[in-house]
Amino acid sequence: MIAKDIQIPSIPRRMACWMYEGMLMFGVVFIAGYLFSTLSQTRNALDNRHGLQAFVFVVFAVYFVWFWAKGQTLAMKTWHIRVVDVNGQPITQQRALLRYVLSWMWFLPPLAASWMLELSAAKGAVLTMGWVAIWAILARFHPQQQFWHDAWAGTRLITLITPPKAKRTASAKATVSSPS
Repeated sequence: MIAKDIQIPSIPRRMACWMYEGMLMFGVVFIAGYLFSTLSQTRNALDNRHGLQAFVFVVFAVYFVWFWAKGQTLAMKTWHIRVVDVNGQPITQQRALLRYVLSWMWFLPPLAASWMLELSAAKGAVLTMGWVAIWAILARFHPQQQFWHDAWAGTRLITLITPPKAKRTASAKATVSSPS
C-alpha cells in the first residue's frame, strides 16, 4: 500500500530519466569495452564478442545494483526519482539484482524476436523502439502506474521530495567584521 505522502513520477518523467540513463550508460559501455579489449588483447571487434557482451552485462549489473541499493543512479538524482521497496524502504542488493534481471524486459522480447525472425538491424531497432513504447504504456494498467518489472521485483519508483532550504535569517548570516 502506498503512503499518501508518496508521489509517483509520471511516465513521461520516468522515460526522460530512462533516456538520460541510456546516455550515461554509453560512457560505462565505452570504458567497459576498452577495459575488456585491453585485458583480453582483442584486436578485432568481432573477436570475443560474446565474452564482451557477458562482461558488459556484469558491469551493468554491478552499476545498477550498487546505485539502486543506495537509492538512485545519477540519472535518477537528476530527475528526483528514487527506487524503494513496496513499503517505501531502501531496497537490498538482492532486490536490486532481481530488479536488474527483470528490467531486461525492456529489451529481451524484441531482441529475441529479431533474432528468431532474422530481422535486419534497422527493422530490429524499429521493433525495439515499438516494444519500449508498449512496455512503458503498459504501466498505465498497473494500479499505481509502476512499470511491471518493478511490480514483479517488489520495487517502485517514487518522486524524491526534498524539503525546501531553510530561509536564512539576518542573525544566522555570518558577518565578516572588518579588521580594526
